[in-house]
Amino acid sequence: MKCIIIEDQLPAQRILKKYIEDTGSLVLIGTFTDALEAMEMMKSTKIDVIFLDIHLPKISGIDFLKTLSNPPQVILTTAFSEYALESYEFDVVDYLLKPFSFQRFIKAISKVENKQQNLIPSVETTEMNEVYVKVGYDLVRILIDDIAYIVSDADYTELHLQNKKHVSSERLRYWEELLPSKKFMRVHKSYIINTTEIERVSGNQIYLINQKTIPLGRAYKNNFMKKFL
Repeated sequence: MKCIIIEDQLPAQRILKKYIEDTGSLVLIGTFTDALEAMEMMKSTKIDVIFLDIHLPKISGIDFLKTLSNPPQVILTTAFSEYALESYEFDVVDYLLKPFSFQRFIKAISKVENKQQNLIPSVETTEMNEVYVKVGYDLVRILIDDIAYIVSDADYTELHLQNKKHVSSERLRYWEELLPSKKFMRVHKSYIINTTEIERVSGNQIYLINQKTIPLGRAYKNNFMKKFL
């Protein structure tokens, strides 16, 4: 797939170039510091994927998207999460919040490939059935469907299953990126829930089947209600 980078920060450009180079399915055609330069090139060259920053000189990434009548697949890259909901109005493939890992980058590319091939369901729902959590010197296998919720506690996270819990040294962001987004959702700065475990929602509280009550953060509520309710 032919791709371009529209990003005015050189460190972010370097990271994207390295990730693209390490991904066999992508060919980088050009790198631009502003969207107007890219627009001129796109008039004569067919592009499959754009890695687009939101905060750009001359014209923002969102305003650039508004000018495209038949855009390629777009993956937004930004340090600001508040534009996530607005961006999906333009049918972007994914929203990478800086700094993002290579693993999270690959997940975004998988979504591009799935969309191109019109695969339903996506690979993330068909291939990922289990995860491994390091407990002491051991790796413990956990079935994804057994996870009811994950809570952040300082520098570690607790994975709560039906009748037990496991402590992980990974931060909440790691699990947010790793777990399939069609089933797991961040609903609070400290919580990710398995949406199949929801019994009811009342105000700013989510009640799970196992009688656990999870707070629904104000910053996450609109997206939660829109996506699942």
